[in-house]
Amino acid sequence: MNRVQRLLIASTLSATLVAAVPASADIAVVVNAGSGIDRLTRSDVVNIFMGRYRKLPTGNVALPVDSSSLKARFYRALVDKDLAEINSYWARLVFSGEASPPQQIVSIGDVHQLVIQNMNALSYVDSSQVPADMHVVLTLSE
Repeated sequence: MNRVQRLLIASTLSATLVAAVPASADIAVVVNAGSGIDRLTRSDVVNIFMGRYRKLPTGNVALPVDSSSLKARFYRALVDKDLAEINSYWARLVFSGEASPPQQIVSIGDVHQLVIQNMNALSYVDSSQVPADMHVVLTLSE
């Protein structure tokens, strides 16, 4: 095999690998469309999901919900921390009795159901998959 053939094979393989890596979409922080919350700042979302605020801008108690399938991406985009750092953070807060971590939900369908049934719930979904009955209050770029 000559040099040109090896170069052609290598470039084809590289192009195939790049095409096989899925492009990641932004992450949308969502609430129930009827919640009365139009927008949240990044700071609001950080404070709610990190247990610093317990209330929504409406004055109601916030119910943050973590989605297992997007959790690593969400916290990386929100606070630039990996899951080990987030778990360590929450372990300290729970041990000290200062706060409880967001409710953990495995399936996106269950996240959808909880947010739709509870006006105080907020969660996150892939921005390309926001259901019509949810309202995007913040979009996080990855």
